[in-house]
Amino acid sequence: MSTDGPVPEKEPSGVDLARVALRAAKEAARARGEAAQQKKQARRGGLRSGARADGRDPMALGSAINRLITERGWETPAAVGGVMGRWPQIVGEDLAKHCVPQRYDEDERVLVVQCDSTAWATQLRHLAPALVARLNEDLGHGTVHLIKVLNPGGPVRRYGPLRAPGSTGPGDTYG
Repeated sequence: MSTDGPVPEKEPSGVDLARVALRAAKEAARARGEAAQQKKQARRGGLRSGARADGRDPMALGSAINRLITERGWETPAAVGGVMGRWPQIVGEDLAKHCVPQRYDEDERVLVVQCDSTAWATQLRHLAPALVARLNEDLGHGTVHLIKVLNPGGPVRRYGPLRAPGSTGPGDTYG
């Protein structure tokens, strides 16, 4: 006998329902496992490297800092910072006690030094050409073009009830 209509589908039996449910559970478990694996890798910082060295391997702190300095183009400022740390060895203990490097202007290649008295500032101005040559030996030619020497600051101006009206401070006594 033939029927012209669609063949009615057979209702899934208990075994078929169990197979469908098992397949759905396996797919859900696989998806949960993949999600958990991705979370674990994200917490660890990505995939771990294998037996051969690659860019994700840990490196020594000094190597990492040197790599960062090179990538960012900080070689000159880092070198000048090292000079500021070795200032007493470069200029001598006596001069270092009275003259302290303040900053380095990379664009103009000027090292600014503050002295605690005008006598030491004058002494440093006389020694500046030799000091520039010595710094350029350590840092590379042309790193420092000029040493700008700052005189000591004047006395602190204090404002308060004991000031005379119209006074410009301690300097107005001398003319």
